Amino acid sequence: MSSLISVTNLTRRYGDVCAVNNISFELAAGDILGFLGPNGAGKSSTMQILSGNLAPTLGEISINGIDLSAQPKTAKASLGYLPENPPLYKEMTVTEYLTFCARLHKVKKQQLVAVCDLAIERCGLGDVGKRLIQNLSKGYQQRVGIAQAILHSPPVIILDEPTVGLDPIQILEIRTLIKTLGENHGIILCTHILPEVQAVCNRVQIMNAGELVYRADTVEGFSRQSSKYEITLSSNVTLDTLNSHAVFSFVEKITSNQFIVDSDMSADKLIEYIVSQQWGLSTFAQHQTSLEQIFIDLTLADTKVEDKAEASVA
Repeated sequence: MSSLISVTNLTRRYGDVCAVNNISFELAAGDILGFLGPNGAGKSSTMQILSGNLAPTLGEISINGIDLSAQPKTAKASLGYLPENPPLYKEMTVTEYLTFCARLHKVKKQQLVAVCDLAIERCGLGDVGKRLIQNLSKGYQQRVGIAQAILHSPPVIILDEPTVGLDPIQILEIRTLIKTLGENHGIILCTHILPEVQAVCNRVQIMNAGELVYRADTVEGFSRQSSKYEITLSSNVTLDTLNSHAVFSFVEKITSNQFIVDSDMSADKLIEYIVSQQWGLSTFAQHQTSLEQIFIDLTLADTKVEDKAEASVA
């Protein structure tokens, strides 16, 4: 499958600060790629570079097969972009604003009405087309922002924090809209909110301190397997008892008879060992690490290292 976006060795520096450090990734048609990371990770800088609003220090970007640096106008014609703060002229009505945006995208005059009506329909704006944007709720203003991004039917849509500040009902509505758009477009959803990624994305990448530190190519990859196992024991085995056995490098108690254990043994050998102890092993399953735990592990790792370094200096 051909890539709608191809990013190679992208780097952006602000003086001595490296906001984006040598990242590479691709986006294909039908992808809804969750671009996840804490505040200050470099997500928005990356999105601004992809949209042509910020020049990279190094690296190459192609959008729909077109080099962004060599043919910026042609490349950006294949892109729809909703920045974190939607670029709305709030003194206009919804229809006036979308018509203005369609003209900026060089939509032919005879197609203006049809193009705007389609975007209004797709984004659920039919009841507010004649209202001033400043009088709309934040949820509807976000919809208008998405509508301007899809007016010209671009293959690629970039949404930067599209649900920030919305109430739960508005968030659900925007999620549904994003999933619908994902059927016909490649979408990058840039956010620091874990439920957003889990709710709508089929792929995820985690960015931290300017670097891509994790990626999963399928929704199943949102959970990763580890060497830890969840076990249930029918007999009265205590946490101290398990910790006294050298085969376990880690033991965590979940309930009175459920534990998470880690071992250098293979699963088969570990099962044999537990059975030999006559602890009444009733369940044995590989422990899955959630996306939330992956996010915490990866984004807090640098902080812990820095804290230890500061403590050693002190």
